[in-house]
Amino acid sequence: MSPAGRLRLVLASNNAGKLLELQALFASLPLDLVAQPSLGVAEAEEPHATFLENALAKARHAARASGGPALADDSGLCVDALDGAPGVASAHFAQVALPVGDREMQRRVQDEANNRLLLQRMQAAAQRRAGFVCTLVALRSADDPQPLVATGRWWGEILRDPRGLGGFGYDPLLYIPALGRTVAELPRELKNTHSHRARACAQMLALMRDAWALA
Repeated sequence: MSPAGRLRLVLASNNAGKLLELQALFASLPLDLVAQPSLGVAEAEEPHATFLENALAKARHAARASGGPALADDSGLCVDALDGAPGVASAHFAQVALPVGDREMQRRVQDEANNRLLLQRMQAAAQRRAGFVCTLVALRSADDPQPLVATGRWWGEILRDPRGLGGFGYDPLLYIPALGRTVAELPRELKNTHSHRARACAQMLALMRDAWALA
């Protein structure tokens, strides 16, 4: 339970890194963002072709299972030279056998395989423009007829070799020319200021203040 006057918002994700980012980005609102595994909520299916459809499906699933408001993020990397791929398949771009056990270890193995496959597909590409895309959907209940929707995009270029040890996913490969570093080389505070997720969150904060009267 959240303290009186604060909203408990269930994050429809099992990604610990994403939870930390979003908790920091939503810190200005009177809400407590909790990840769905802590409430025993399983991951939802993500069968759709767009970030919006998948985010809405995940938010409805988490809201229905938890009986309260939920927030879902569907995000990924869209590469111009690959016609927008890996897109909604970003998290499982490469087919890889995952080790049994720790979930974060499995995620690291998957991330490394995804990055290797992306570099292989981009080996001969001269056009290397790409961007992270984040779509957020927030619901007051599973049947909320007015979902709040926000989308942020963060453009850069795919490097030929990874750089940096921070972040997760494709962060070591996306170079941001305006900042002179890859996403994985950015301090968390700087990433949270500029990222696709930060841009989507800025929109969502405004929507929540208006539509949900949060302040």
